[in-house]
Amino acid sequence: MSPDGGAPAAEEGAPGAGGVEAGSGSAEAGVAELHGSGRAPTWVARVMLESPLPQLDRLFDYRIPEGLRSDAQPGVRVKVPLRSAGRVSRAYIVEVTDHADYVGTLSDIEEVVSPVAVLTPDVWQFARRVATRAAGNASDVVRIAVPPRTVRVEKAWVAKQAAAAETTAGAATAGAATAAAAVTEAGAATAAEGAAGADAVATEGEAPAPAPAGVAPAITGYGDGVVEGALRARARLAITAVPTVRQTADGEWVGAWAETMAAMAAFTLHLGRSSILVVPDYRDQEQLTTALRGAGVPADRVSPLDAHQTNPERYGHFLECLEAVPRVIIGTRSAIYAPAHDLGLIALWDEADPLHDEPLSPYVSSRDAALVRQELSGAALAFVSHSRSSEVERLVELGFLRDVAQSPRFLPNVVPTSAQSSNDRLAQSARIPSSAWNAVRKALETGPVLVQVARPGYAPVLACASCTNPAHCLVCEGPLRQAARSSPPSCAWCGAIAAQWQCRHCEGTTFRLVGQGSTRTAEELGRAFPATRIIVSDGSRSLGDVGSAPALVIATRGAEPVAAGGYHAVLLLDGERMLARESLTVGEDCLRWWSNAIALAAPRAPAIIVGVGGDLARTLVTWQHARFASAELADRRRLRFPPAVRIATVRGTPDAVAKAVQELHDSVQGEDSAKIDVLGPVPDETDDFVRSVVRFDYAVGANVASTLRAAVVKNATSRRKIPGKPANYRPPPTLRVRFDDLEILD
Repeated sequence: MSPDGGAPAAEEGAPGAGGVEAGSGSAEAGVAELHGSGRAPTWVARVMLESPLPQLDRLFDYRIPEGLRSDAQPGVRVKVPLRSAGRVSRAYIVEVTDHADYVGTLSDIEEVVSPVAVLTPDVWQFARRVATRAAGNASDVVRIAVPPRTVRVEKAWVAKQAAAAETTAGAATAGAATAAAAVTEAGAATAAEGAAGADAVATEGEAPAPAPAGVAPAITGYGDGVVEGALRARARLAITAVPTVRQTADGEWVGAWAETMAAMAAFTLHLGRSSILVVPDYRDQEQLTTALRGAGVPADRVSPLDAHQTNPERYGHFLECLEAVPRVIIGTRSAIYAPAHDLGLIALWDEADPLHDEPLSPYVSSRDAALVRQELSGAALAFVSHSRSSEVERLVELGFLRDVAQSPRFLPNVVPTSAQSSNDRLAQSARIPSSAWNAVRKALETGPVLVQVARPGYAPVLACASCTNPAHCLVCEGPLRQAARSSPPSCAWCGAIAAQWQCRHCEGTTFRLVGQGSTRTAEELGRAFPATRIIVSDGSRSLGDVGSAPALVIATRGAEPVAAGGYHAVLLLDGERMLARESLTVGEDCLRWWSNAIALAAPRAPAIIVGVGGDLARTLVTWQHARFASAELADRRRLRFPPAVRIATVRGTPDAVAKAVQELHDSVQGEDSAKIDVLGPVPDETDDFVRSVVRFDYAVGANVASTLRAAVVKNATSRRKIPGKPANYRPPPTLRVRFDDLEILD
């Protein structure tokens, strides 16, 4: 995608004398100049500039000065000059060579920021492939992959590495001394054995740390040795998680999915390989960390990488990943880009969660990035979930992923209230039917009960008491809500207090509450069960776990804590409201939310879902999520919607969008032209901009990405100066491209 904002463009269009695009000019002439003249070859660094400008998304040549030659190695951070105004840009060295492809004079690297090679070759290749697939900048991916530098942490890590090297050298010297003594005492035959021993000691000191001792925990729930064999063969798996909770060896309770992923990582570690485990948010990461501890994975072999860490913490764990030691890397979506020694497993939990979608350019989800990295690394790949997405189902049906089902099968006790008849019309329209009340009351006698609601807060929506029209903010026209019973109505968008609100339809001045959030639900249930402890877990106050004592836990979707021993009943409310959301994936999302909550119940504990019937209810009762995903995928194929096809959103001025679409049509010929169709253009939310949606088959994805990328670069380089503005100012780009954005179809 093109950069967001009006960054200077023309002067930075190429580094010019400061740097030359790799591959430009005559390679033969450059080699003749350097070698044919008899002079010593000039060492050249090919660098990637840290720039959001699409026209700079390529490698440039810079000369390495004599004084920087020892530190200027591939992967290190450097500073290089640009052509105009004496500016300096940050960059990474990608390659060092003894010849230049450019005949002219190269500028010198300004400075080596750090001698630590933080951009490994495999991560660079991965970033380049991901950016190309999404028509984005490789520098944007590298920015996500490599954390900001922290000097203090880096110095401590370098000192630690130096101390380890001295220890290794000491072990090698001791081995050599032992060999020499053997020569003196036992003659030539013993000398040979002693030399071999010295070599063995030296090799052992330089080799990566061995895998942890002991036996790896068994991966239960899928048959004897099924998953273990797949991990040895580095297979690609779609694993249906067992919907229950389990107790670890340390006495902690986690979801069975976390125990499964931890056992897979421990097994991979015993094979001497690294693992990357990616989860949606910090709650899941805490569960997985607990499960890894219970699986016997040493704490010094676990490297967490997530946004909740401070910069020094994250950079310190990132530097650990650079070591030649097999380890378990765990974190949220950016962890997929972490360097790993001998990567043996990439595993994602709940890959359909929108938190796996990267909000930064080039907007590549963890699932797509994992598929690319698996292709490059050859590691095992596992998508673990209770309810798989149609994207994963497509890969299963293609035979790319192997379906791994439960064995023996675990079936939760799901009870839909829509299947229960009642002659009382008030009971039929109640938010919580009488049968659900009775089940909750009985479960509270022995343990905790989970109640899942759709929205946080007190009253998610306010309406006019006179005309019942939704109440809107007088400042920004956003919806009004009430966060708590005693708090005044406020805007959900801008936060303005509706102190002197008046309805624009009937001029009424009073509100009525619409909807019941987590706080209001807790208040009502507290009155219904006065002697019961009430716990609220939502976006503002989230809990990781609760005890086994009786309690009512009111939680929003995704914020449900784990109960010790599992919940004795699970009550799923607001099903109709969740399904009323306009989205292409609303059915998949609701099924995933409800399945994850049901999986927190104790074995055979009732899970009651209110107001939902049809295919969704049958899927939950029979726990055949793959069948629902297959039917959903079949509907998408008939409608030519993702994931049956890929999409690209082209935004910009009418002229820019029309040119990009025309270039796309011109780039395909023959049968491939039938694999691409364009919807639009239609007015975009931005003033004077339009939007077109390009649908295309996977077979022509590379052609579509390269063509639209070329259109973005052409648009960015054609911007002209505006009279009266500074010389280095350029207007914002008028063409933007984003791939695989499903929100556009909502």
